[in-house]
Amino acid sequence: MLRSTNKLHGCAIHATDGELGKVDEFFFDELKWTVRYLVVDTGTWLTGRRVLLSPAVLGQPDWDRRSLPVSLTKKQVELSPDIDTDQPISRQQEEELRRYFGWANYWVGDPLLADPTFAIGPMGMSPATRAAMAPASSPEAHGDPHLESTKDVVGCHIQATDSEVGHVEDFIVDDRAWVVRYIVVDTRNFLPGKKVLISPAWVEKVDWAEGKVRVNLSQEGIRHSPPYNPSAPIDREYESLLYDYYKRPKYWP
Repeated sequence: MLRSTNKLHGCAIHATDGELGKVDEFFFDELKWTVRYLVVDTGTWLTGRRVLLSPAVLGQPDWDRRSLPVSLTKKQVELSPDIDTDQPISRQQEEELRRYFGWANYWVGDPLLADPTFAIGPMGMSPATRAAMAPASSPEAHGDPHLESTKDVVGCHIQATDSEVGHVEDFIVDDRAWVVRYIVVDTRNFLPGKKVLISPAWVEKVDWAEGKVRVNLSQEGIRHSPPYNPSAPIDREYESLLYDYYKRPKYWP
């Protein structure tokens, strides 16, 4: 099912032996638009520490109770590598987490994800360029140039082919595959108060220097696109209407 990341904030994360904390935000990779980590605020349990958990450890959610179970104990989480989630997450830190928890190595086999200097990604500024703009340090200490926080991207302006049309307000994720299916765009500053959905497949690049997400859609096209109602579930009928309107290939068979 498709769910708003804003509405997932505050969901309780339950270990096999008790509550760990609440969902605070998500980290996704900007090349695959896949959620790689949930950021869990442990509150007073671990004195305000925030921990990174892979969607791979999630069990069957209880959406009515806003509860997400994980196949970990509280002690496992307590003894996990302590990572400052307010700072860029380095590949070295990801490797430490992977080894500690025994998670799969998601970047193996993908040259774009495996090598931060591999090429200019479809999202704009090359990882090598972004790394070069950061303070000098060891390669292992560089933040992974592909990982982005949902909180950091919210607020970025949406740049159509001819003008700005709004800003990022939210993300819609598939709660089974944990991929970002849509960016929720609030157009009220540029168009009559309306929210619309844009697929990451229609994003040309993210201009981090200007805080803009550039899409290959016109302002007029976005203006007349099917409106998004946050209080209504996103079903296949609505998705088909959206893709047919833009005449874009659908992501499902």
